[in-house]
Amino acid sequence: MSEKFSATLRIGDLNDFIAPSQGCVVSMKSGSARLVDKPKKLVKTTPVKETLETDPVKISLKDCLACSGCITSAETVMLEKQSLDEFLSNINNGKTVIVSLSPQSRASIAVHYGLSPLQVFKKLTTLFKSLGVKAVFDTSCSRDLSLIESCNEFISRYKQSNSDDKESSRSFLPMISSACPGWICYAEKTLGSYVLPYISSVKSPQQSIGAIIKHHLCHKLGVRASEIYHVTVMPCYDKKLEASRDDFVFHDESGEMTTEVDSVLTTGEVLDLIQTKAAVDFMNLDESPVDKLLSNVSEEENLFGVRGSSGGYADTIFRYAAKTLFDQDLKGPLDFKTIRNSDFQEVSLQVEGKTVLKFALCYGFRNLQNVVRKLKMGKCEYHYLEIMACPSGCLNGGGQLKPKSGQSGKDLIQALETTYMQNVLVADPFENMMVKRLYESWLEHPGSEKAKQHIHTQYHPIVKSITSQLNNW
Repeated sequence: MSEKFSATLRIGDLNDFIAPSQGCVVSMKSGSARLVDKPKKLVKTTPVKETLETDPVKISLKDCLACSGCITSAETVMLEKQSLDEFLSNINNGKTVIVSLSPQSRASIAVHYGLSPLQVFKKLTTLFKSLGVKAVFDTSCSRDLSLIESCNEFISRYKQSNSDDKESSRSFLPMISSACPGWICYAEKTLGSYVLPYISSVKSPQQSIGAIIKHHLCHKLGVRASEIYHVTVMPCYDKKLEASRDDFVFHDESGEMTTEVDSVLTTGEVLDLIQTKAAVDFMNLDESPVDKLLSNVSEEENLFGVRGSSGGYADTIFRYAAKTLFDQDLKGPLDFKTIRNSDFQEVSLQVEGKTVLKFALCYGFRNLQNVVRKLKMGKCEYHYLEIMACPSGCLNGGGQLKPKSGQSGKDLIQALETTYMQNVLVADPFENMMVKRLYESWLEHPGSEKAKQHIHTQYHPIVKSITSQLNNW
């Protein structure tokens, strides 16, 4: 890996939460290893006598706290289970391999080759299936499911926050989006209990499609969950860490351990697959029909989805809340106003001269930390915050393709934003027939116990070691 684990952590002035520390002190014994300190680098240390004859230690992603140390410095961590080679070996091992493609990665490859997102989708379907992949899906579909659950959760929190029992409803609002693993890692590791209750319990689109495939679709395919090797293509290296969380590991009906997402490939790794591993002429590759079982592609072959290149959480929930709570049917684009910079925008709804809804988009750690300070002081005026760690959001993820020679980063982002919604029909997630069928055949209804079991998760404060606390002293 020649790139950092998260683009946001390349910003030079973020050391206020990245303390210098000693080497990685993951347990060198067998069994479940845990980090007990925040490493700055994974360094070679002089082995003690007891370990002189042992095999080399291998540290997996599950052992990492996303501390921005070793995991963000290129060559130091062996990403054994999150690589192209592992992906290809599982195809050759005869597993049922399924790939789920994010719309952000699709847009990045489209800009790189000068194609439309739908053309990229079809060509990638051809490529993956030529390698032995069974199906190629679209996380825009699972995003609609995550959005519906998020809408339901927000309405519940809003009503509770306006109940008479103010003491018990203290931590219900603002509700904060949970789709960005960089933000989640930062919140768990640094912010702890005063912020975690505000974060939405809904899984990200990556993990939602993982739950669909491993808890539901596998039965329709007639295979055990552990017999499926599920790969996602994402714009962000931090998605590899998200997939490795213990919360998303379970035993299938045979008792075998499996994960909702077995491996994550970044957009850059897929380009490496195209250009090096598979060595195909992508521009002249045939365009195969899209697998529509879990893909937002209409019968007329139009992509469809919500507004917003980072998932459209604020946009979708704001519209739903306005209609459900105040009978306000909002048409057309929302009027997001830029506050501090283009990465911090807000939108509000007024009823009878009173602001009843106030949402914000908050991208990048500079803006994020301002919001966190307000939360800590109890002075946050927003009902909902769509937080993304990367400036400009998911299209600017650390795993995306880099600007070509002579192209500025700003120009690339503008091209990505234009291409992202190219030939994409704006559609209400509640009208998505695939998602409706998932509720009818599996989840019952938004916010049901089954939905909470499979499409929701929880967060855990990560207790710092004494050494780490001294580093911050």
